[in-house]
Amino acid sequence: MVSNPADWIQSLEGTDAGRQMAMVLALSAALLHAIFGALQKGRFDPWLSRGMIDAWLAVLSAPIALFLVPWPEGGAWLILGGAMVIHFAYKVGMALAFSRGAFTVVYPVVRGSGPLFAVIGAWLIFGETFAPLQWLGMAVLLSGIFGLAVYNLIHVEVDRDTLVHALMLAVGTGALVALYTTYDAYGIRFTPDPFTFLAWFFMMTALDMPVIAALRWKNLRHRPDPRPLIWRGLIGAFVAWGSFGSIMLATRLDKVGEAAVLRETSTVFAAAIGWLFLKETVGPRRLALMIVIALGAVIVEFGG
Repeated sequence: MVSNPADWIQSLEGTDAGRQMAMVLALSAALLHAIFGALQKGRFDPWLSRGMIDAWLAVLSAPIALFLVPWPEGGAWLILGGAMVIHFAYKVGMALAFSRGAFTVVYPVVRGSGPLFAVIGAWLIFGETFAPLQWLGMAVLLSGIFGLAVYNLIHVEVDRDTLVHALMLAVGTGALVALYTTYDAYGIRFTPDPFTFLAWFFMMTALDMPVIAALRWKNLRHRPDPRPLIWRGLIGAFVAWGSFGSIMLATRLDKVGEAAVLRETSTVFAAAIGWLFLKETVGPRRLALMIVIALGAVIVEFGG
């Protein structure tokens, strides 16, 4: 019988139950990350949205990190410092891309650039390998994601003057997604108590964007009503806990590459969110490409 959540997570490592839990966590992360991206894009400046989300993350995570979980020890501090640098670069890239392109254009490219790099990183660092059928699934998933990017490049009418720049930023940010996925997997495996890494990760990596957002707010000529932004930030903080926490726990319980690929079904969720809430057009062709993405993820998961 396990005495706390950390012991329970450790008891699942390397088991069939752990693999199933990792799949559920990765799919949950996909849905929550699509919601998170929509919250950052939305109708507010993406720098302000991310700054408010991170401000809430720091405030809500601090009591947990300081008082409820064991403190990091030794090399864990260096790993957390590296995570701060990598995630800051990712957040800047995401905000730059969102400020230049529509959500349903930028988001699939960011997420689609990540899984291939993540699989390679998992092979180099953790010695993980894919079966031939899983590589087929990867090819199907990537063809759907980058087919979606090409379709957007040809047909999307909004933000045409900055679209190419937005897509270039999205590809670069996707590489950072792969980097942080592999790096965070190493960090959460390095730390004996996974919740120690999670709590301190959320607190420490959330200290940067509130400063940038505050400076941006100060220089705005026309400032929006801050109350909706505050509420959006609070909701986004809880969504971030669920999204990033789920994928990191999934990479501790099962293969990093498989978890990274499953998370990229977030592009399907993102399309639905963009259509339903951001009023961005999807259409039958883009919908078909998103079904291809989901099919590729399914092949990867069950082809091993």
